[in-house]
Amino acid sequence: EFFREIHGRRFNTLNPTYFLPADDEEIKRSSLLHRLIKFIFGGRIYTGPLREVVQFGPYRKALDLGTGSGEWAVELSDEISYVFVTGVDSAPIQFQFEIWDANVPEMPYEDAYFDLIHARAIHTGIRDYPHFLAEVARILRPGGLIILIEPDLTQYVRRPPPASNLEAHGRPEPEFPPGTGPCGWFTLWETYRRCLSLLGVDVTVPGRLRQLLEATGLFESIEDLEVVVPVGFYPQGRRALTMGELQWMAYDLLLPALKPMFLSLGMLESTVDRIIKDATAELYYGNSDFELSSHLHVVNAKRK
Repeated sequence: EFFREIHGRRFNTLNPTYFLPADDEEIKRSSLLHRLIKFIFGGRIYTGPLREVVQFGPYRKALDLGTGSGEWAVELSDEISYVFVTGVDSAPIQFQFEIWDANVPEMPYEDAYFDLIHARAIHTGIRDYPHFLAEVARILRPGGLIILIEPDLTQYVRRPPPASNLEAHGRPEPEFPPGTGPCGWFTLWETYRRCLSLLGVDVTVPGRLRQLLEATGLFESIEDLEVVVPVGFYPQGRRALTMGELQWMAYDLLLPALKPMFLSLGMLESTVDRIIKDATAELYYGNSDFELSSHLHVVNAKRK
């Protein structure tokens, strides 16, 4: 059996560390993240020298870790027909993909098997990220490309400037003075990070992707990008507004999805309900008082 029900939501059974649901609502959230990243990349689904890496040979092999509904894998196959894509997830949302847990001591592939490995928004299910990168390096051929994309688990908030435009007014401040600002929003994300830490997840991974790749000594030509993503409908520019709408919809689905994790780690249901209710209220009604934003970390590198 690949699924279990916890507090009214469906979860995978293979990876107890990854504590977000594997149901229709989560598929919607994953699809929104896919659309957001594709929009950030200007309509592309990848970054880095992907076409250069896969241009030679009768066919090339790609691995999509945490494939979810498989949108990225399907779109890459459609775009580059000679790339054979294997999608891997811990729950069989798409039955034609392979099913295993990325925390395994050794991934079930030969050395230097893949030309391309893509991993997006999976670090919250990985207990030992350096080991994960070592295994990725083992199964990636020399000259092969790795693409890592992880949302930051720290949220950013600032007061609206006179002309409210995220792109024109620089980087948001991470905090308000004590006792001010969206306390419910901060509390929810602090609770989420604390719960992940209890599950053995290093919550600092997204901001250290480049450093972690460098530490392996197995990658070169490392390129990194940090994208400020507004949350909500306040940006004036069309590009920032589209990003804000997509991220807002994704967070609207994420907040209730966190309840089973919080309850399973021993929190009282009344406390959990209050935390989620307060954060949701600030997501829905707080944009006139403050502007929410998040950061997305994107790294690509070649295997030495």
